[in-house]
Amino acid sequence: MERLQKAIAQAGICSRRKAEELILAGKVKVNGKVVDTLGTKVRGNDEIVVNGKEIAKESKVYYVMYKPKGTICSVKDDKDRKTVLDYAPKGERIYPIGRLDYDTSGTLLLSNDGNFTNMMIHPRYHIPKTYLVNLQGMLSQDDLNRLKHGLKTKNETYQPAKIRIRQKDYTRDRMIFEMTIYEGKNHQVKNMMEALGHSVRKLHRISFGTISADDLKPGEYRRLKPVEIKELKRLASEGEQ
Repeated sequence: MERLQKAIAQAGICSRRKAEELILAGKVKVNGKVVDTLGTKVRGNDEIVVNGKEIAKESKVYYVMYKPKGTICSVKDDKDRKTVLDYAPKGERIYPIGRLDYDTSGTLLLSNDGNFTNMMIHPRYHIPKTYLVNLQGMLSQDDLNRLKHGLKTKNETYQPAKIRIRQKDYTRDRMIFEMTIYEGKNHQVKNMMEALGHSVRKLHRISFGTISADDLKPGEYRRLKPVEIKELKRLASEGEQ
């Protein structure tokens, strides 16, 4: 179930604030009855009529995309840069689930299912996200221990992360490793490395939960299979705290 004003906004009728105004003005009916109370919950099969017109029920869709570098995880950009929706299927109202930085590539989920999106990005569900990190500098054993047990900085506390070293280049003072985190704070991987005194040269998200886009080319996408959606929900349910 979800709030009535949210259901109206998600149908593309108007903004959520305008939907609230319409509800308070008695312009909305649910299953034939006028509803003028904010916060009223509705189900997906309820009949909702706004200003005499029934709103269309939107089918839920789920995609995985290989996000290219140089794109914004947003519906639009005020600097006129490319967004991930420039590569997304046309004619469907979908949104990126979480964010990857402009210069970060890799696995990105998109959907129009608000409940599913919340399950994927809310910290309490602990969905694992694995990144390939190309680092300038070398992580010391102390760095690895701090990451393993939960990195604490002056301004932030990060949950324990998993590290798997792939390559070390001592001549250029660089290393490549996989890093799995279970939350999704802004610029998290870069900020964690900066707190350890290192800078990230390149960042690629290998997987989101059990989903990977490495079988796609940059900018390509595909629908998630029902079994994949079910598995992501299972992960969220088991990880909830």
